Amino acid sequence: MNGQAVEIISVPGLSPHMRLRYDKARCQWTIQAPERSFVLDEISYAIVSRCDGTADLNAIIAELATVFPDASVATIAKDVTALVQGLIDKGVMTT
Repeated sequence: MNGQAVEIISVPGLSPHMRLRYDKARCQWTIQAPERSFVLDEISYAIVSRCDGTADLNAIIAELATVFPDASVATIAKDVTALVQGLIDKGVMTT
């Protein structure tokens, strides 16, 4: 862990030199980083694509609750927080 703890008011975005890209050959979204790549599933992409450095986690969670109405807000909040914290710990995102 790098010391940054994710909070509901955190405004996450990709770190410098990280790029969200669609791999046409594999039909999947990835985060491209120098010398590494992270493959995103549908839900991870839904989260990461909203982490643009302008919206806080509360707004991202609220928007995802409308996209995934069958999931509880608590479950969405837990998943969003865990994914964002994991990507911050890996240096892929910042707040």
